[in-house]
Amino acid sequence: MREPLAQSRFVKNAIASLLAQFVRLVRLTSPLVAGSARFSGGAYAEFEPGIIALWHGQHLLTPAYYPKRKPLVAMVSRSADAELNALMLEKFGIEAVRGSGGRDNARHLDKGGAKALIALKKSLTAGKNVAMIADIPHGTPRDAGLGIVLLARLSGRPLLPVAIATSRRKVLEKSWDKTTINLPFGRSAVTIGAPIFVAADADDAEMERKRQEITTALNAATAEAYRLVDGRR
Repeated sequence: MREPLAQSRFVKNAIASLLAQFVRLVRLTSPLVAGSARFSGGAYAEFEPGIIALWHGQHLLTPAYYPKRKPLVAMVSRSADAELNALMLEKFGIEAVRGSGGRDNARHLDKGGAKALIALKKSLTAGKNVAMIADIPHGTPRDAGLGIVLLARLSGRPLLPVAIATSRRKVLEKSWDKTTINLPFGRSAVTIGAPIFVAADADDAEMERKRQEITTALNAATAEAYRLVDGRR
């Protein structure tokens, strides 16, 4: 039996292409406001390769703002819904690895999540930046899991809390993470918090402290990005 049209690779690829074009439109028509950070290089060049940390529902513009021709590898959930995300990343030349970060103790990553972290660590060793959603799919929104902290410990590379916001947007209030749909013809901002390092010998208590630190830093970066685009002081 032929698979449903909506589930076919051809249709998903076509939808991903449309999404990529829309994201490019938002970027092209939403100039960065004063005070925005450079997504890569500049003041943060000494911390590259780094681990770009993002929140679910706030990450959709990332591929359009990341510098062209600069390697980036992104972790994407293995869920069926996330396949479109992976396909869209391909349109920007961004490599996707499938997996999810740890929800609880870092020792309890499932097989797929562990393989994804190993792949990301190899990418960092090769000098590539990586991107990872810090909070866990359908968990507590804007509360980091331990998976991203474990990657920082294993790789020795810093976590870079990143947020992107636009002045024109639609928030899907009923979604678990309050996904933000960024709209064109407004203003945009990129904010990056101070790098966070995790020691190679960090114990469980230190890992939890770092998990809380990246949570706080990402929430602060997100609030600052929205403050900039909304013109608040």
